[in-house]
Amino acid sequence: MKLPENLRQALKKPIGILIKESDVSRARILHFLPASVYIVTVGDATTDKLVHFGLAPSLQIVDGTEKRQKRKPPQSTAKKFYCNNPAGEITNESIETIRKALAHPPPNQIIVNGEEDLLVIPVCLYAPQNTVVFYGQPNEGLVVVPVTDEIRNKTKAILNLMK
Repeated sequence: MKLPENLRQALKKPIGILIKESDVSRARILHFLPASVYIVTVGDATTDKLVHFGLAPSLQIVDGTEKRQKRKPPQSTAKKFYCNNPAGEITNESIETIRKALAHPPPNQIIVNGEEDLLVIPVCLYAPQNTVVFYGQPNEGLVVVPVTDEIRNKTKAILNLMK
């Protein structure tokens, strides 16, 4: 499914709570984490940031790039899953890989051949209750998305608009 041009601008707005880069700290992140939370990180730098703060993501989704520059994916002892997902798309393969990883006991890491940015959408749709998703907002900060019915409905609507 490809992202239509008319949705590109809308998706530049965070779908969760933006923590400005200068305000990102372990204490600030912990403020958004209830007990027994399932943590999902989307993005290499976001994953590194949470791990640096001593917070172990249940699921990491990475692609070995940061701001369009190749880098080593975050090292992890998590079970590895792999999928292909071209830029500007959400493939059925990536959705199925997310669903498999979410069903497997954590920690898990999905390594994407392509781009992981849009995979926040299916993660929010399929993640279990008590999940908080983190992703980076380029040049702005860290976005925190507590998965609620409202977020599920919003991401399902976005997915339905993709072709």
